[in-house]
Amino acid sequence: MSLLAWLIHKAIEIYIIIIIVQVIVSWLITFDVINISNKKAQNLVQLLRKLTDPVYKPIKKFIPPLGGIDITPLVVIIGLSLIQSYILVPILFKMGAYF
Repeated sequence: MSLLAWLIHKAIEIYIIIIIVQVIVSWLITFDVINISNKKAQNLVQLLRKLTDPVYKPIKKFIPPLGGIDITPLVVIIGLSLIQSYILVPILFKMGAYF
C-alpha cells in the first residue's frame, strides 16, 4: 500500500508541475514571447491541453473565469495539494515509507 501511495504522491507532484508549465506557456503566448504559429509551440500547447483538459473541463462548468482570468489551474493545484497533505501523507507516515 505504501508503494502505491508513494507513486500517487509522485504522480500528483508531476501533474502540478505540468499545470504550472501550461500556465507559464499560456502567459508567454499572451505576451508574444512565444509565437503560436511556430509548429513546435503548437505541439507543446496541444500536448499540455491533452494532459490538463480532462481535469479542467468538469471544474470549468462550476467555476467561470473571474474578470477574464481562468482560475481553474489554481483550483486544481489546491485540490491536489489537499489530497496530498490530508490523504496521502498520513498513509505514507503510517506505513513508514515517507522520507
